[in-house]
Amino acid sequence: MLITVESARAQLDNRAFTSPTPGGFRPATSASIGDSEQRRDSLDAEIAGEKGERGIKAGDLRLSLNAFVFFKDNEYFNKIIEGYTLYGTQLNPQLTYYPLKNLRLDGGVFLWKDFGNPELQQVRPTFRATWTTGKQQIIFGNIRSTLHHNYIEPLFNFERVMLNPLEEGIQTRFQGKRLFFDQWVDWQRQQYRYSNYQEEVAGGLSSSYRVSPDNSKWHVAIPFQFTAIHRGGQIDTLDKPLQTVFNGALGLEARYQLAGPTVQALRFNGYGVGYQDYSFTRGLFPYRRGWGLYLNGTVETRYADLMVSYWRGSNFISVLGGDLYQGASRTVSNPDYIEPNRQIVILRLMRDFRISDAAAVTARVEPIFDLNNSSLFDYSFSMYFNFRQEWLLGNVSRRMRAGQ
Repeated sequence: MLITVESARAQLDNRAFTSPTPGGFRPATSASIGDSEQRRDSLDAEIAGEKGERGIKAGDLRLSLNAFVFFKDNEYFNKIIEGYTLYGTQLNPQLTYYPLKNLRLDGGVFLWKDFGNPELQQVRPTFRATWTTGKQQIIFGNIRSTLHHNYIEPLFNFERVMLNPLEEGIQTRFQGKRLFFDQWVDWQRQQYRYSNYQEEVAGGLSSSYRVSPDNSKWHVAIPFQFTAIHRGGQIDTLDKPLQTVFNGALGLEARYQLAGPTVQALRFNGYGVGYQDYSFTRGLFPYRRGWGLYLNGTVETRYADLMVSYWRGSNFISVLGGDLYQGASRTVSNPDYIEPNRQIVILRLMRDFRISDAAAVTARVEPIFDLNNSSLFDYSFSMYFNFRQEWLLGNVSRRMRAGQ
């Protein structure tokens, strides 16, 4: 059983990172193609819906390979986050088995190596059980992580796709005709009796409700998102206070489809963002509460997407959020620096290059203007290679009937 989610573009167009076919998108030159219909994010068999292999059968055994090569150079010289470079590769080969048509089991190994480091950064087993029922999926184990949640950057750092690619817990995803939501829990660190560290857990909800009519050139939706982190536990040996922090966002997303040969669509995304520290102990963070305004305007062309983003934050902190949006330093050299009122403008030039249905290269250039410091000019440029493909090995249902 297959359900397919329409890939909304809450902020950046990250479909090359989340679609089961990174390069398998259709050109956006027809006005009949809606905002979220150009490429799709499968919630069940990763590529079955995209390649027409909808005839999943109980007993199918598949081999899949996810490959990701990343390069991101942050030329930052501010006191909130300094510059650094992320450069490496991640591989996740897996075997997939369908005991039932609506139950998918994935098992494999995750390998992560940074370039310039002879040692592997991570070698971890992966396992995911995905149960599809109607328009809903329940996922156990390695959930659909990072960019699959479809968060805006102030709430969820884009770089987590490179730095924190695996999330483990339980996830529920729903895709209706108008409503989408992703509810998830990521158990980040398990605590045991007499541990000298705290347990760490994160979770949240990412949702969107489309208000525009079907088959319209306008795609208008109301997104609501929140994240939460908790660090604590009662069986450790530390005398360290509990931490509980919430971040939320409510906004408006609008996209107008054009039929022009060059300019294909115009898009606006605006959000009001909040921060609240619910920790019992005060002083763990420099602010108890804060807010932010996040506005994005995008011109989609046949050559590239051009986006202008404006961020204004007041006493804003987001533990999971992007570094640039923080009101407190994450630097090595200025760890105590705070900037209660932060204003930045980001200009983004983005392009996906199709290699095949299974592969794509993404290039981005992002100059950053600090409105509180006119002499400061930061920028980043990046390039990513995404490859994802599955191969049907055969059907073992006639040989093995266990679980039926």
